[in-house]
Amino acid sequence: MSTAITTAETHQELQAMHTDLAELAAQVQRVIVGQDRVIRSVVTCLLAGGHGLLEGVPGLGKTLLIRTLAQALHLDFARIQFTPDLMPADIVGTSVLLQAEGDQSGRAALQYQPGPIFSNIVLADEINRATPKTQSALLEAMAEGTVTAGGETRRLPDPFLVLATQNPLEMEGTYPLPEAQLDRFLFKVHVEFPGEDELIAILDRTTGQGSATVKPVLDARRIGEMRQLVRAIPVTDSVTRYVVRVLRATHPDDPRAPELVKRYVRFGGSPRGAQAMLLAARIRCTFDGRMTPSIDDVRAVAPEALRHRVILNFEGEAEGIAIDDCIAKALAAVPADK
Repeated sequence: MSTAITTAETHQELQAMHTDLAELAAQVQRVIVGQDRVIRSVVTCLLAGGHGLLEGVPGLGKTLLIRTLAQALHLDFARIQFTPDLMPADIVGTSVLLQAEGDQSGRAALQYQPGPIFSNIVLADEINRATPKTQSALLEAMAEGTVTAGGETRRLPDPFLVLATQNPLEMEGTYPLPEAQLDRFLFKVHVEFPGEDELIAILDRTTGQGSATVKPVLDARRIGEMRQLVRAIPVTDSVTRYVVRVLRATHPDDPRAPELVKRYVRFGGSPRGAQAMLLAARIRCTFDGRMTPSIDDVRAVAPEALRHRVILNFEGEAEGIAIDDCIAKALAAVPADK
């Protein structure tokens, strides 16, 4: 058992957090039709102190969802459109020569002008269209919560969340994210095309008169409290051991690895994948109003925590093997009761 102890006070705090999360989801759903799983996944990234990679075709409302979430959280939002000519300074900012206000001498001094990265929630739109040099400008920010520019290291706002998007269809003129940067994302989330009823609701909302408004229901202080509470949620040894065994089962040299993994996987998930599963399982149980995560919570969050961390070999790439199938086989290979 983890060192966290469940008390009456903690129970009340978790119930309050469950209520806050339900109100947050309700506010976002005033604007966004469907996408309940995506909303949960993005909020999970925020509460876990991680970042999210959203993959889906254009026009599914990814930008609107993230902007709406920022409004409901009362946080600053910035959108960066990644293009091949985007430079690191366009993200982190740069120093420019400016004359001091009221200075009649004509002397100018270097002043730092912050870039859009200095926001609570940053949407990195089509991140795989920028060059690796520009992509790497995000790496320090995502890993350390700081950026270095003009010879100085500056701390980013707290909370700080990067949500990057990429289009799975267009590969020409793109620069695939390196494994080291992919591993910095807590989740890789597939944004699915809406169903028939959802499309009808979208048309009703977007082609009629008026539009829904969102009111802030949380703030940065409350998010900080919830982040601390998440890490105090107790986890049983059996759940922790299950997380470790699932992670190891994604490695082709592990005895539990299924045949699909042994044949088609080059590298399995990293330890960050296990951390992501355990934190996300804690948050998932809170969404559902429960006090401690179960193995079913781990199974539910494993695909989004691992799909960008499991690397196929050449044969797997050539045969079009789905990484999600490898993860599903790894989950099935690990019994819940052992």
